Amino acid sequence: MTGVSIILFLLLAIVGMPLAFALGIGSLVGLWMLDFDLVVMPQRMMHAVNSFPLMAIPLFMLAGELMVRAGIMDRLIAFANSLVGRMHGGLAHVTIGSGTLFASVSGAAVASASAMGSTMVPSLRRYYPDAYSGAVIASAANLGPVIPPSNAMIVYALMAGSSVSVGGLFLAGIVPGILLAVGFMAIASYISWRRGYALTGERFNLRNVLIQTRRALVIILMPVIVVGGIVGGVFTATEGAAIAVVYSAFIGFVVTRKLRLADLPSCLYRAAVTSAMVGALIAFASALTFVFTIEMVPMALSAFIQSLTTDPLIFILLTMALLVLIGMLIESNAAYIMLVPLFAPVALTYGIDPLYFGFLFMYNLVIGMMTPPVGVLYFVMSGITRVPMTRLVSESLPFVAFQFAILGLCIAFPSVVTALPRALGF
Repeated sequence: MTGVSIILFLLLAIVGMPLAFALGIGSLVGLWMLDFDLVVMPQRMMHAVNSFPLMAIPLFMLAGELMVRAGIMDRLIAFANSLVGRMHGGLAHVTIGSGTLFASVSGAAVASASAMGSTMVPSLRRYYPDAYSGAVIASAANLGPVIPPSNAMIVYALMAGSSVSVGGLFLAGIVPGILLAVGFMAIASYISWRRGYALTGERFNLRNVLIQTRRALVIILMPVIVVGGIVGGVFTATEGAAIAVVYSAFIGFVVTRKLRLADLPSCLYRAAVTSAMVGALIAFASALTFVFTIEMVPMALSAFIQSLTTDPLIFILLTMALLVLIGMLIESNAAYIMLVPLFAPVALTYGIDPLYFGFLFMYNLVIGMMTPPVGVLYFVMSGITRVPMTRLVSESLPFVAFQFAILGLCIAFPSVVTALPRALGF
């Protein structure tokens, strides 16, 4: 019976049905076939979203909206340009560097892509083809869920329960995030050199670097304060998100003076719309997860996988291969909500470090945001650059391949993920 609801959900999602609606239909069918009173569904949905930790997501989204309106992208771009502007692929480096810094503010790939796309595309198209520019921005934006704070990590920790902490996951993403940013820059340098793209930006000037560092310092301090406070146990992720909102408003009203009271309604509206989409996914997926639970799907899945292998590494490889396929078909938030309650307990039965498994699980689905046919970032960048998705996908292949290479590195050497969290007591 559970299989029927899962198949129905997948079919609806594949043909393009909105994911929240597809999840709802799958849940309804599962509950109906189990002869449950359908009044259970709204109760489960309400219970899923009535969560204090979940409030961190809309607050971080609002902080990102305020930061964009405050004009921080201009300062981040100028700061990155002063460091890496004058070299092969300089403007691409500036984009990746700005994306890395903005990732430490927004926590979401789509928000980063929208902010950088509207800001960087006019400059990038002066030197690079639009398809390549879109690929660079999409890759830089995909750092958003990897570098803390990360909405994806918050959702994973919420669905996994007490086995993993948000602060631990935040720390787990720092080293892989830095490796990704450096690797993206190396790829951009090689492509620009190979294709003969013109040099961009100013020559390195220490005085200009110091000036731009001073201007960007107040922005850079925000993730240090917020993430540091969460990791240090000074406040929770939700309280840290609230502090991020206040800090963003302070920067906009006092430091850059570009944020106006008239901007607040539109910022609140966009943050509310995005949060409502995530909330709807969580609500409907929780009903489907309830069907899994009463049908004892996690226990059956655990027994089935253990009948295939008792090797934890083989389990991880099988799970990662499955998530690659799922990432091609299902939006990542829906995948977290449906699959984390299934796979996280199974990973524990294999004795796998929950922090290590959690990061691998989350990062694999983050890559899915750049794997067609449901590559969300491609849709965003196609709308901004007016470039067909097929060309964006083609230009993105080196960057996507490198993201998978980092996934392989993390699987082969778990300390890449766990060393920093363990050193700080997680």
